[in-house]
Amino acid sequence: MTEKTYTVTGMSCGHCAASITEEVVEVPGVTKVDVDVPSGLVTVRGESADDATVRAAIVEAGYEVTHAMRNALA
Repeated sequence: MTEKTYTVTGMSCGHCAASITEEVVEVPGVTKVDVDVPSGLVTVRGESADDATVRAAIVEAGYEVTHAMRNALA
């Protein structure tokens, strides 16, 4: 399982979080999406989820990815 955190701009409410979650959860390989609106972070977990496809899903939801970081899982 891998986990990657994306910094996303333009989020301001629960609807924003729901829109991003709805798009990203459809990406093949994604098993979980956590959106933290106040910090602007979207954390994606899954098996072999394609980074470019996750980024495209966030853009499709109407937001911009400014940074991505792979997280170490215990």
